[in-house]
Amino acid sequence: MIAVDTNIVVRLLTQDDALQYERSYQLFQSEAVFIPNTVILETEWVLRFSYKRQSHEIRTAFKNLFGLPNVHLSNARLTEQVLQWHECGLDFADAFHLAQCQLCSDFYTFDAKFVDGAKELSSCRVQYPQTQV
Repeated sequence: MIAVDTNIVVRLLTQDDALQYERSYQLFQSEAVFIPNTVILETEWVLRFSYKRQSHEIRTAFKNLFGLPNVHLSNARLTEQVLQWHECGLDFADAFHLAQCQLCSDFYTFDAKFVDGAKELSSCRVQYPQTQV
C-alpha cells in the first residue's frame, strides 16, 4: 500500500495539470492507496479556497474517491460521519474535529457557528468554556 499527499489528490480531482493528473491517475489505477485524515482535511481546504469549489462539489468528489475499492482511510465510518455532518451545515474541519471526539463528553470552542451547528448531532456536546467563579 502507498500513501499520497494532498497535491496528488488535488491533481486527481481537479485535473488542472495534465502531466501531474496522469501520474496521479496512474497511482490510483495501479496501487492500493491510503489517504491520511490530514490529507483529507487539507484537500478540502485547498479545493474550497484555492479552487473555489462549492461544498456539495467537494463532498461528491470525496464520496466518489473514497468509494474506490483500492482507497483506504484511517476510519471510513468516521469520514462518512464527517461528510454527513458537513452536509448538515457544519464546517468541514469542525465536523472532522467533532467526529474524532466521540469518546469525549464535551468539546470546547469560542466558535459560535460550531456551537449552534453541532446541537443535537453528537453525544459530545460542543459548547463555550464557562467562567469559573
